[in-house]
Amino acid sequence: MNIQIFGNSKSFDTKKAERWFKERRIKYQYIDLATKGLSPREYLAVKQKVGFEALVNTNCRAYEDLYMAYITPAAQEEKLLENPILFNAPIVRNGKEATVGYCPEVWAKWE
Repeated sequence: MNIQIFGNSKSFDTKKAERWFKERRIKYQYIDLATKGLSPREYLAVKQKVGFEALVNTNCRAYEDLYMAYITPAAQEEKLLENPILFNAPIVRNGKEATVGYCPEVWAKWE
């Protein structure tokens, strides 16, 4: 398994995901979304698995400040890659598989 957790340090779901993998002694790589974000290829791979709507945090202040609800889908994707704070956290990847949020039932199938 090659687990990557893209998350925010202040996100409770990110902390729960890290704890879930630690308790099972599964090694993972943590990537801070706020500083690193997702590369365009990683973004496309995750979007293909979970869909665009699952990736966007519509409840954050940046969503309103950037007028995400009022711009075209192409512009939304561009803004999302420019502003990683808009991503829902955590995004957990295992090779080509991916989840958004706290999903231990899916991660258990990866073991």
